[in-house]
Amino acid sequence: MGRAEFIALMAMMFATIAFSIDAMLPALPDIAAELTPEEPTRAPLIMTAFVLGMGLGTFFTGPLSDTFGRRSVMISGAALYITGSAIAWASSTFEIVLAARILQGIGAAGPRIVSLAVIRDLYSGREMARIVSIVMMIFTLVPAIAPTLGYLIIAQHGWRGIFAAFILFSIISVLWLFARLPETLPCENRRPLRPRLMAAAVREMFAHPIVRLSIITQTLCMSILFTILMMVQPVYEQVYDKQDSFHWWFGGIALLSAPASLLNAMLVVRFGMRRLITIALAAQILLSGAVLLNNATLGTSPFLIFAAWQAYVFFQAGLTIGNLNAIALEPMGHIAGMAASVIGAVSTVVAAAIASPIGLLFDGTLRPLVGAIFVMALLAFIVMRHMGRVEARLPAE
Repeated sequence: MGRAEFIALMAMMFATIAFSIDAMLPALPDIAAELTPEEPTRAPLIMTAFVLGMGLGTFFTGPLSDTFGRRSVMISGAALYITGSAIAWASSTFEIVLAARILQGIGAAGPRIVSLAVIRDLYSGREMARIVSIVMMIFTLVPAIAPTLGYLIIAQHGWRGIFAAFILFSIISVLWLFARLPETLPCENRRPLRPRLMAAAVREMFAHPIVRLSIITQTLCMSILFTILMMVQPVYEQVYDKQDSFHWWFGGIALLSAPASLLNAMLVVRFGMRRLITIALAAQILLSGAVLLNNATLGTSPFLIFAAWQAYVFFQAGLTIGNLNAIALEPMGHIAGMAASVIGAVSTVVAAAIASPIGLLFDGTLRPLVGAIFVMALLAFIVMRHMGRVEARLPAE
């Protein structure tokens, strides 16, 4: 498999997550109307159920891939994802849909986490960060088309058609993987699946100060992303009365922010991961502060100002999350699967726990959303500055 095909396949594995989240956004009102009409506010639980399942699955997929190999775990995860999608498609109650979404999330953790371990098997350092950035650039195109694609599928086949699309997407990706990607973890480098060894690996990770600080920063950056995903549709509907055109705006803004990962891939080898992350967070602090000030002055910021700020939130994700993964995995190459699992699980579960109550604070204005992101960006910036001081004190390897 050539590099271009490898990057495309890894991007499709990553895209399982974005497609599973963003394509569901237009379906929430229809699902609420059919399955939970007495409590329509429960519909967003469909999003958090998937994230919860993904976080839970992330704990196991990496260690399993360190023991049984990368390909088998990715294929098994895809099988679980397809099963969850089929159950949701056939479900007649809201509770079954939630359970199926959790199963979907557990299955999706396989392609998401093990893809990082595969990349780490083949690349390291800034070259790894470059590959991850290119993968993330392609990955960020999915949110640009997923809501509109979901809208079109719903118009023709109802909300159940979304789950049929998930099944088709996963079948295509797993067949591609099965046919073209060789195993990247040789048998002699595999680790037995023993609780003692797993606990030792986790202790080793959290004992390393750079890994620990990068996980904290990544958790904050993912909290920013989850928060805007949870609150952006109510903002469009209640603040700006743009519910009908939401999928077009969301897709267009996601498309505008997609070059962030390409820009990161071009700059990371020259300037380094830490500097780019710090600059991206500093810009987020300044822009969020400006939107808060503008909102306080005018009562409600003009829509185009909000849309530009939303675009930068997505843009910032492309400049930070891939680099933070690379920073955390760099010292952990000998336990890449376990490291990818712990990093992904902790950052996803904790970020979801942070974002969920913030979403409940929505009061019909921009203040809860923009204020929360301002605070999280500020905290992440402080952690990155501290990481630089800690790194300067560490002995050279």
